[in-house]
Amino acid sequence: MAMNLFDQFSIPYTLGIPLILMAVLFPPMILFSTNRFHQNRPSSLQTWLLTNMTKQLILPMNAKGHKWASTFTALSTSLILLNTLGLLPYTFTPTTQLSMNMALAIPSWVMTVFIGLRNQPTISLGHLLPEGTPTPLIPMLVMIETISLFIRPIALGVRLTANLTAGHLLMQLISMAVLALMTMTATATMATLLTLVLLSCLEMAVALIQAYVFILLLTLYLQENI
Repeated sequence: MAMNLFDQFSIPYTLGIPLILMAVLFPPMILFSTNRFHQNRPSSLQTWLLTNMTKQLILPMNAKGHKWASTFTALSTSLILLNTLGLLPYTFTPTTQLSMNMALAIPSWVMTVFIGLRNQPTISLGHLLPEGTPTPLIPMLVMIETISLFIRPIALGVRLTANLTAGHLLMQLISMAVLALMTMTATATMATLLTLVLLSCLEMAVALIQAYVFILLLTLYLQENI
């Protein structure tokens, strides 16, 4: 049992090698391990899931944004696998690290901004000033919209980190309560253990939903700039 609740979020090392490298390489190993030339049930299920995921991701975008479908599908699949990786025993969740989430959010956000400035610079800059704004309010609104624009990647990374961190902390607290109650009463232990199982299912849903929300917001940002 960890002496510090936040020890579970520190990067573990084995023989001086950070295990986060193995965790980041886990999604591509899972995705590309299937033989594409021989159809079987796992590969068919994987193809069906990726196809439906891609259709759902490109739904908010127009025809110009459909060429980014493969990029968003790959990113969403990696996030799903990384988010759910920490629910396995003796594993580590890389997406509980704010530095990694920001490393995913900032380049993705910069990509959407650069696409807008390249394809439609006037419309992209026009988002900083709503139409019909009174002249005295123009400097203030431009400043507010600029701050709102630069907060977007921070919101993407912090949202993903905060939701996963809160769920893991709550699971750690309840598991500690189960260990403490084992020597006291069996009824309270079973009730707390059932709560832990239900919370684990909820955390699985949160991991999937947060990956979807991350990609959905990116698609909306891209839609504004194409």
